[in-house]
Amino acid sequence: MLRVAMAGKWHVHAEGYAKSFNAQPDSKVTAVWDDDALRGKAWAATLGVPFYDDYEEMLDSGAADAVCICSSTNLHKELMIKAANAGKHIFTEKVMCLTTRDCDEAIEAIRRNNVVFTISFPHRCFPENLFIKNAVESGILGDITLFRVRNCHNGALAGWLPEYWYDPVTTGGGAMMDLGAHPMYLSAWLLGKPVSIQSSFRYVTGRKVDDDSACIIRFENGATAIAETSLTAPFTPKLCEIYGTKGAILSEDGYVRIKSDTLTSAENNGWIVPALPKALPEPIRQFTDSVLYGKPVLFGTDEARTLTVLMENAYIADKEKREIQLS
Repeated sequence: MLRVAMAGKWHVHAEGYAKSFNAQPDSKVTAVWDDDALRGKAWAATLGVPFYDDYEEMLDSGAADAVCICSSTNLHKELMIKAANAGKHIFTEKVMCLTTRDCDEAIEAIRRNNVVFTISFPHRCFPENLFIKNAVESGILGDITLFRVRNCHNGALAGWLPEYWYDPVTTGGGAMMDLGAHPMYLSAWLLGKPVSIQSSFRYVTGRKVDDDSACIIRFENGATAIAETSLTAPFTPKLCEIYGTKGAILSEDGYVRIKSDTLTSAENNGWIVPALPKALPEPIRQFTDSVLYGKPVLFGTDEARTLTVLMENAYIADKEKREIQLS
């Protein structure tokens, strides 16, 4: 049985993660810590587990084998390093840390203590994205030239996100930093090593962080990704478009079409609706399988670090109004 301590209820996904751990037959939530004691105590009471107002005391108590980090993003590095040094496995909400330097410090502790680390990259589990990945690797699209991905909701416009979501100190950014992580990590997963990034961020609702944002990322293989996100778009489906020298794939909320020189179809002007692969287990299931049964980690420290490299430089690019070269 994997015993999990919830490290913070700041993130809007925290409740869902706790429910997922408790829904599995081989994991359960056994403790709660939060830097907001009132919030943490109330949540611990709801979950029926002890609350700790001292994070290190919780780690040392023997109450848990792992931590699920859902604190404000600026606390991630400290919480990860302390958890790793205490021998606790780590599941974290994205992004891993606000800076690449912070990631490197946390990664050193994770590797030195040989603990399992998994970051939540759920869009890499979706059938439509697995199909796109397989198509890219098979060469059926030829050399990839452009990947466009858009992931949005209306949380800032409709007011259903908490107001602390817009604090630049604790969040490190707005729409791109959180919701935009999905387009970012999908782009790197599909296209490889990023070499430059530029950004255009807007502040539609007048808050201190971006709420309508886009980045252009160029990759070592010559491909370009356009990563778009917004907290002010109520009717946008999840969209992916990928184009190569031999074909293209269009995906809208899981409805996928492919057209390629290597495929033939007399219907729909050559577009084919393919069979999709089975979804991968959700990240929390993968994390549990890695800790308890030694299964491979698919979304680990390397993937998490790449996301932070992109995200950190996306905000520098917007602030300085220039394209940033990535080392």
